[in-house]
Amino acid sequence: MAVTRRGFLAAMAAAPAIAARRRPNVVVFLTDDHGPWATSMSGCAEMATPTVARLAKEGTRFSRAFACTPVCSPSRMTFMTGLIPSQHNVQDWLIPEDAYGPKSTRYLEGRVAWSDVLAANGYTLGLAGKWHMGHDDRAQSGFSYWATIPGGGGTYRDPVFVKNGQTIPMKGFKTDLVGDCALEFLDAQMDRKGPFALYMPFYAPHTPLDYQPEEYRKPYAGSRFGCYPDTPMHPWQNQGLRGHHGNAKSKLGYSALVTAADANMGRVLRKLEEMGAAEDTVVVFTADQGWNAGHHGLWGKGNGSVPFNMYDESIGAPMVWRHPGRIAAGWLESRMVSHYDFMPTLLDYLGLRHRPQGFRAGQSYAPLLRGQGMKRRDRLFFEYGPVRAVRTARYKLIRRAAGGNELFDLAADPGETTNRWSEAGVGRRVQAELDSSMAEFFKRAGAPVLAEWEKTVRQKLTVYKRP
Repeated sequence: MAVTRRGFLAAMAAAPAIAARRRPNVVVFLTDDHGPWATSMSGCAEMATPTVARLAKEGTRFSRAFACTPVCSPSRMTFMTGLIPSQHNVQDWLIPEDAYGPKSTRYLEGRVAWSDVLAANGYTLGLAGKWHMGHDDRAQSGFSYWATIPGGGGTYRDPVFVKNGQTIPMKGFKTDLVGDCALEFLDAQMDRKGPFALYMPFYAPHTPLDYQPEEYRKPYAGSRFGCYPDTPMHPWQNQGLRGHHGNAKSKLGYSALVTAADANMGRVLRKLEEMGAAEDTVVVFTADQGWNAGHHGLWGKGNGSVPFNMYDESIGAPMVWRHPGRIAAGWLESRMVSHYDFMPTLLDYLGLRHRPQGFRAGQSYAPLLRGQGMKRRDRLFFEYGPVRAVRTARYKLIRRAAGGNELFDLAADPGETTNRWSEAGVGRRVQAELDSSMAEFFKRAGAPVLAEWEKTVRQKLTVYKRP
């Protein structure tokens, strides 16, 4: 049963401050290409996600959480650092030679991540899952335990891990193996006195949809997959993903991968309980960005269309924070938050100090987690290579360097079906105001004008062909 706001505020006022206790442990679950629609807590009852539903029941769910960039590597860079792409210089997913191997670059070099700050403050950190931010095969950013599969995708059957400096071919299902590594890290924390932080960025449900054990496919036997819209294909559909449209195997594969990630999150929660650490651990669940699975006539994320899109299903992410007795249980928070807010929020919540240099887009929403009031922010900003956007509660404006700009009235048209860019009257006034605020934001961030966005790039960019 959801608590009342008044009841929660009273409970928080009576609770001891975190600063007066040992700092809590941290567990961060990050799924990959996971649309906010694809969980039972968001209304898709057929999606088998009991762990996520449990976290929402026991914690605070954010109904309007967004990635800054609707593609993995730049989104993860922003999630780790609070910097936007034109500041951290990764504008698209890292191709294999940039992600790992002799030609790779450590794109976080010179950047302070939240993991660095935790490590500097006595936390023991473990990574189990996808890195995809350069030098993937090397422990970095404060992590002392490192278990990953270099790169951003690859088969789900019998993957090759790099684990604490050793290359290890492993047998089994990749998502379960990520779970095994997470439990191995937690087992090593049993007798340690200091706090720990587990970062568990899944590969699931990212493509390929090549293999899922039957136990994760079984919940969908006979399913009609009603949460997957069979809408006509968008004319901008990325050619490489066309075959997923209306494909029951693709719907089953994606759903099973979501369930597999959920099950392995459940394994971690049970381990925390066995350790006696559940009450003293803040757990965060989110995704690197969203995913369209028939929505808007697309399969894919921001690069599911060419040119790139900024639909809510692409930029949106599920998000829950749970800390028993500290964060309200069963609370639904509707304020807009961004992944560029995550680092300042986590550090603020833990009572850790970090003074960033230069402009930062993010702000801490830790007061909301503590049950305190805070000023409501009225807009978020987004960036993906030659595309920039601003979203308010009602409107979304998208500018593309090559043209094809869009303006959506989200109140009248939540499905983003009608482009009002060329409308006179209100449309023009809204366009002018949002254009002005977006230009000011990126100027403050030190970004070049949109037409010169490539000046910020440090990687080899994928060339996308228009349909």
